[in-house]
Amino acid sequence: MPTIELNGTTYAVDDDGFLEDPAIWNDRVAADLALTERIETLTDDQWKVVRYLRTYYLEFGIAPMIRKLCKETGFKLAQIYEMFPSGPAKGACKVAGLPKPTGCV
Repeated sequence: MPTIELNGTTYAVDDDGFLEDPAIWNDRVAADLALTERIETLTDDQWKVVRYLRTYYLEFGIAPMIRKLCKETGFKLAQIYEMFPSGPAKGACKVAGLPKPTGCV
């Protein structure tokens, strides 16, 4: 199982860098994982996306579809890509501690 070390903490991740155990996620883990997406400090808007993804995942066990993410957060898809250049599935879901989405988020 691959691991990454961020800010002195070692995380078990899959081959794409997603947490193996989403239950260990917290704000510090999110900030650490953001570094893997070249995000030094999460903005309030980025936190809004991350918290929405996390809440949705905890309620439904999957990541929301992109359309729902945009509607519920009020951000256009282009804005989400500005916040998370690798996209909502790879970047935002990774920072939110979700497993790698299997379909379209």
